[in-house]
Amino acid sequence: MGTDTPTSQDASTEQPIHIDQRIFDLYDEYCHGYMDRREFMKRCGAITVAGVSGLAMAQALLPRYAEAQTISFTDERITPSYVTYPSEGGTSGEMRGYLVRPAGDGPFPSVLVIHENRGLNPYIEDVARRLGVLGFLALAPDGLYPVGGYPGNDDKGRELQKGLDQGALTTDMLNSARFLKAHEDSSGKLGAVGFCWGGGTVNKLAVHMGDDLSAGVPFYGAAPESSEVASISAPLLIQSAENDERINAMWPDFEAALKDAGATYERHVYPGTNHGFHNNSTPRFNEEQAGIAEERTVAFFREHLS
Repeated sequence: MGTDTPTSQDASTEQPIHIDQRIFDLYDEYCHGYMDRREFMKRCGAITVAGVSGLAMAQALLPRYAEAQTISFTDERITPSYVTYPSEGGTSGEMRGYLVRPAGDGPFPSVLVIHENRGLNPYIEDVARRLGVLGFLALAPDGLYPVGGYPGNDDKGRELQKGLDQGALTTDMLNSARFLKAHEDSSGKLGAVGFCWGGGTVNKLAVHMGDDLSAGVPFYGAAPESSEVASISAPLLIQSAENDERINAMWPDFEAALKDAGATYERHVYPGTNHGFHNNSTPRFNEEQAGIAEERTVAFFREHLS
């Protein structure tokens, strides 16, 4: 699925490129909208390590979705399809998602798969298929559907998602969760997993859904407001990257609120990883640690959604 070292292949030389941590840090700022692509490339271009340009490192970090697919959409173990459903109070009143149904007779435990801050890209669809082949009914909603859907370009996707009313977007995710929970092929047991923005949204779902959410797995997601944590009923499996200062700075207050609320949670910090380490379309991917995180995620869902 990838490499567990912070390197990438340079298309012109076919030699692995070591990516300096400063480039990873700049990429994190770029991905989260703190600078545009031009500024990202400019600041990376000012860095050179052992004769390798930071610009080359930056180019290597950009996603390669075609190479990252692990489960084909034609896999006989699943039936994927795009579905639309109502979303009252959301961005437009209607949502679209990528639904992956396992082969065989249902009902199945269900898992909502929530994308990053750029809409439903091919990586997130692949995550839904991975869950599908393991026997989960998976739905990956596209928060950008009301404005035309994921545009096929992460930069444009980030712009579109940033421009949405964030309260309405959260409502779209809540309505997606409720649609999946009530689906005819769902057992009624609902879990949610999300990455980056989606990880923070899993935490929001846990706050707002109470007992209707049976398990939540946020990957490097922003913590909810401490005053809201007492509303969480679902067990949480919190997946964190070691080199993720922005998200990890939220943990002490989040943990204190979870303890005060008597919540059920566990947290794992994955050594040597950066924010986005589960995403196998860029060199932030850490194959070994992402594999461990996936195993824990699946075991957690099997425990709480059975």
